[in-house]
Amino acid sequence: MQVIIKIPSPLRRFTDNQGQIGLDATTVEEAIALLCQQYPQIKTQLVGEDEKLRNFVNIYLNKADINQQLGMSTPLKDNDELRIVPAIAGGNEALPKLDAAELSRYSRHLMLPEVGIEGQQKLKAAKILIIGAGGLGSPLCLYLTAVGVGSIGIVDHDDVDETNLQRQIIFGVGDVGLNKAERAAIRMHELNPNTQIQTYQTLLNADNALEIIKDYDLIIDGTDNFPTRYLVNDACVLLNKPNIYGSIFRFDGQASVFNYQDGPCYRCLYPEPPPPGMVPSCAEGGVLGVLPAIIASIQATEAVKIITGAGKTLSGRLLLYDALLMEFEELTLHKNAQCSLCSSQPSITELIDYQQFCGMPAKREIPQYEEISVQALKQRQDKGERPTILDIREPYEREICLLENSTHIPMQEVALHLNDFNLDEEIIVHCKTGVRSAQVCDLFLQHGFTKPVNLKGGIMAWAQEVDLHMQKY
Repeated sequence: MQVIIKIPSPLRRFTDNQGQIGLDATTVEEAIALLCQQYPQIKTQLVGEDEKLRNFVNIYLNKADINQQLGMSTPLKDNDELRIVPAIAGGNEALPKLDAAELSRYSRHLMLPEVGIEGQQKLKAAKILIIGAGGLGSPLCLYLTAVGVGSIGIVDHDDVDETNLQRQIIFGVGDVGLNKAERAAIRMHELNPNTQIQTYQTLLNADNALEIIKDYDLIIDGTDNFPTRYLVNDACVLLNKPNIYGSIFRFDGQASVFNYQDGPCYRCLYPEPPPPGMVPSCAEGGVLGVLPAIIASIQATEAVKIITGAGKTLSGRLLLYDALLMEFEELTLHKNAQCSLCSSQPSITELIDYQQFCGMPAKREIPQYEEISVQALKQRQDKGERPTILDIREPYEREICLLENSTHIPMQEVALHLNDFNLDEEIIVHCKTGVRSAQVCDLFLQHGFTKPVNLKGGIMAWAQEVDLHMQKY
């Protein structure tokens, strides 16, 4: 017999947000058993350890209480409708009221049957934590504030840089040099004074992550580095918080929902990070300015759906976006039964040293090549010395700023020009921040050069400490 089971909104998080489910069953008991078999997480909500229906759950058949019939043994006919009606908490657990101004402000939401007044109340009651107020965090802060999320936390220790303005749309020229979280909060308050905003002007780490995350309903990952991404994932699993993931690079983006409704976590997708330097950061590889808004909008949409119970989330799915081809592709993700974190027998039960896990130990190993500070190089130049300075940045970077009397060979071409240098010659290598130049110093050492020197902090350190008028990027 084909019957329809109506699922109330508080329980839809256990049924992939499905509001009604069709099953073939001959009795109420069989229908509930099949429902629990198809969605195991809902079983504890409906059935006790004695395998009997819990006292705070009622079931209605065609709008009549089954207890007024034959109870769980009540037979079913084709097209019968079963409705699960659990007790709903009141008092302090009640959804917040919407005043007249809010009803007007969110009227376009209230017209949507999937949201309505109850959904908007859930948004007002929700607490969301955004990790990072940069490319992804900027539109996330704006959209989640605009839709009426009641409480938003922002974690970011960074200051606004002029190069951020190409994509981090929550900031303006007047914000340069000021803390991102603080400036974002001011703009959000201007957009919607009803939203309560908490800022954390600190670097998220293993010491503070659990304390910061624990009071929020869901977490949105707007990070741009692997150590923090694994940290956020692990903290969410340990605290049983949904983790809405997004990442961007050049013209490509990814989005998914981790640790939701018994779905996979980030470690199920990527058990280990790539070696340091293999995947460039946006600072090194660039990013299309409008790309973060697309991925962040998807993340914000997933947040609204999780809060309101509307639609189907990206849990168990990885969404890929290619801006150059204007193509979306979806891949299926499965929970890893051997996952070191979210499996039934995890080997990770507490937060770890994520710098070390990602190949970047907190105590940096002493490199075999030498390093020189920008101040020391300037002092040598002031004394009349003219050491060989090799600029390995891309041509467009030299158009922005450069060190006088430097030789330019892009990083990818250095190996072709090794014979241009003497093995015992001092070669001071520089890039933007000192990361790429360190790799080139290692390359020189591998080919028998004895005096490669890395300019610590790169040309950006020069702009910050030596030539304050130099253009930054």
